[in-house]
Formats: sequence, structure tokens, C-alpha cells
Amino acid sequence: MATVLVTRPQPEADRTAAAVAALGHDVLIDPLLTVEDVMATLPPPDAVQAVLITSVNGVRALAWQGAPRTWPLYAVGDRTAAAARELGFTAVRSAAGDADDLVRLVAAEARPDAGLLLHAAGADVAGDPAGALAAQGFTTRRLVLYRAVAADALLPGVRDALAAGSVNHVLLFSPRSARTFVNLAVQGGADLGAVSALCLSPAVAGALGNGPLFRHVAVAAHPNQAALLDLLALTPDGP
Repeated sequence: MATVLVTRPQPEADRTAAAVAALGHDVLIDPLLTVEDVMATLPPPDAVQAVLITSVNGVRALAWQGAPRTWPLYAVGDRTAAAARELGFTAVRSAAGDADDLVRLVAAEARPDAGLLLHAAGADVAGDPAGALAAQGFTTRRLVLYRAVAADALLPGVRDALAAGSVNHVLLFSPRSARTFVNLAVQGGADLGAVSALCLSPAVAGALGNGPLFRHVAVAAHPNQAALLDLLALTPDGP
């Protein structure tokens, strides 16, 4: 049995923690980012051909802004698509992958002359699907609907567990959360040499830097939680 640190924002952190606990592991939670909605003006409903959604936070923010539930949504992955359906959006397609998969799906199904492709985004994004589609002749717009505010310190219990060497794995879901974790852990004097960093994507792993901070760094075979949790069975709990 390992001790696993979950770093994603709430409420996803609790869902991930439950999935980790169901695998028989001890779980610590430290949501390194807090998501805040940003007031914005949505385009006229009839001007929008479809909306690009690259995170669950994006679809929640879109719903909070009062977007028409009939707008066609293209979601980056299945969890984001499920969240959109739970919030009442009726025309949802999942790319079941990453931002590149999303761009390929939209380019194959949308039309450059059929109206605006709106990317419901955060203030900090790892990719630019709107820009990639604009380069293919589509009319696009990236609209910031939320921002993620980084913590300024690790929770005391997490800091103490890292100092004691009792954390085996940390789950990292975004480049920004990865950078935040490294910065706060180093500032807190933690030795990460006993910790494996399990990353949702190569971009997340790349955000950890080049130094040998961690015992091991692994990347999920697919950019979804199930593939990330599969790494727990593939990664040794210690040296």
C-alpha cells in the first residue's frame, strides 16, 4: 500500500482521491490551484458554430455564464464531455484525447464558413486549439471564463509527510500544478527523492524541469485519469 498525494483542484480532487483509495492506497489531498470564475460577455447565440472545451472547469464556467445548452460542444475528453452533459448541454462530442485530438475532430466535422468556434478557456492554458483551427481557415475566439489561483504554501500535513519521506507518489494533472508543486515543495524544504511524479501528459512532465528531483517520473499512456491511475500499479512504491 502506497501513500498518494492528489494535487488537482476541488471538486475533482475528492473524486480522484476516492478512486485512489478504492485501489487500496492511502491518500493525501492538497488542491494546489483554486478555480475562480471570470465575468465575460458571451457572443450572440446564433453567431456560434460550436464551443471548444478543454477542461471540466471550462464547461462549468460556461454553464455559470448562462450559455445556451443547445450550443454544440466539442470536449477534449470523456470526463469533460460527461460534465457537459451533466450540466444540461445537449449536443456534446468527445475527442477522447488531448488538444491535438480535439483540433482534428473539430476540423473534420465543423465548417470554416459556418460561424464562430469559441474556446471556453482559462486564463492559463497549455495548448491553443483555437489558434490551430484559425490557421486552418476557421473563425475562432478564445474567451477566458475562469482563472486558477495557485496556493502559496503546501498544507502543513502534506509538507510534514513529504519531509518524513512518507509520500510515495504525487498525481499531477496540469503543467501549472506540476510547477506549483515543485516550487512549493522546494520552498518547504522537501526532499522529493523518494517521490514518484505520475503525470497526465508529456507537457505535465516537462513542467517539472530537468533536474533529478524525483525518484521516478512517469507519463500516462493516455491523457485521462484511468490511465494515470494505471501508473500506480506499474510504478514501485519505493527504491
